[in-house]
Amino acid sequence: MSRYTKQDIMRRIEEEDIEFIRLQFTDMFGSLKNVAITSSQLEKALDNKCMFDGSSIEGFVRIEESDMYLYPDLDTFETFPWRPQQGKVARLICDVYKADGTPFEGDPRYVLRRVLQEAADMGYSFDVGPECEFFLFHTDDNGMPTTISHEKASYFDISPLDLGENARRDMVLTLEDMGFEIEASHHEVGPAQHEIDFKYGPALSTADNIMTFKLVVKTMAKRHGLFASFMPKPIYGIAGSGMHTNMSLTKNGKNIFDDPKGENGLSKEAYYFIAGLMKHAKGITAIANPLVNSYKRLVPGHEAPVYIAWSATNRSPLIRIPASRGAGTRVELRSPDPAANPYLLLALCLAAGLDGIKNKMEPPKSVNTNIFEMSERDMKRAKIESLPADLHQAIIEMEKDPFIKEVLGTHVFSKYVEAKKLEWDHYRMQVSQWEINEYLYKI
Repeated sequence: MSRYTKQDIMRRIEEEDIEFIRLQFTDMFGSLKNVAITSSQLEKALDNKCMFDGSSIEGFVRIEESDMYLYPDLDTFETFPWRPQQGKVARLICDVYKADGTPFEGDPRYVLRRVLQEAADMGYSFDVGPECEFFLFHTDDNGMPTTISHEKASYFDISPLDLGENARRDMVLTLEDMGFEIEASHHEVGPAQHEIDFKYGPALSTADNIMTFKLVVKTMAKRHGLFASFMPKPIYGIAGSGMHTNMSLTKNGKNIFDDPKGENGLSKEAYYFIAGLMKHAKGITAIANPLVNSYKRLVPGHEAPVYIAWSATNRSPLIRIPASRGAGTRVELRSPDPAANPYLLLALCLAAGLDGIKNKMEPPKSVNTNIFEMSERDMKRAKIESLPADLHQAIIEMEKDPFIKEVLGTHVFSKYVEAKKLEWDHYRMQVSQWEINEYLYKI
């Protein structure tokens, strides 16, 4: 049931003196795009008649099939609190359609919608709560971002050590103005690193909210003369930024992962879901960790998961079961980083979990000791495997798992693999400053 009708939107536009509407969508690589229209064009947009050139968006279509249409999701209507009060700016998040009126298979939102429909056909709804981390850095004299910060604060520190506290406060207030329920915000482990957590919700809304969250964080940071970066590992030697993803399934209003009589208070479906995630973890990694830089974070020693295991008691494995039970019972996947396209990530996580449920997969035993302190021999004995070590390996694993292609669809899968192979080639052919420093004088 939609919250808004076309008439509701048009009335609000007039009553609130909204002059510009941004029709937003997300490309295959998780970048937010938009077409701005004036209020005079609103009725045309609400009738799904706003067209754009899909060939200009990386990973979309060829020039000979470029006409694409934006279909606004009325429930995503929000105004931007930071824009002027006269001639306000609002946004609508859109689905992308082809000229023949069918959904565009390369639209990440459509990929997630498909899997959510599969879950709905099984009687399930999928709720997700992300934990989004980011860095706040200074800009240079030209306003360009740097990796410089004057602060030395660490986990849960407060002002005056936490020099980003005021910026984070404005981010939270702005997010709340846009309908977010913020559960917590705090300084993270690394200097200049922060986290803001918003309440879990239906997967499609959560993916939309992640995109909006990034926009708000970057906008508010700029107002404070700072640059907000969601780069997974901008600084060597300190913890990188993750986006731990908490997931649960409900059926008839009940969290089906919860079972007070089950081992660890978990249901059979929860264990099946965990097993499905573990089975496809390697194939999912290229989506969950999409950059060359992502794998600089996935190394032992900085709390980022490297090993494919699960636990209800410690944080070193890939999958953790937080202590909360009842309605709060959830499965936490700890590998994703904030560079991931949230629509594709959640589609794959849900599909993998459903695969586990449909085939009643059993996970291995939980690992309740710190895996980073286990010997290689102990890990082999426990049959603990590792996530891909770099983007190249991740793409190989993605191609090896036909399930990933089935979920993403041929268009997204092939375009994504092609682009990431090219990204890897560009990276491996570069000569880094480390190589110059290490080898130039020796040879």
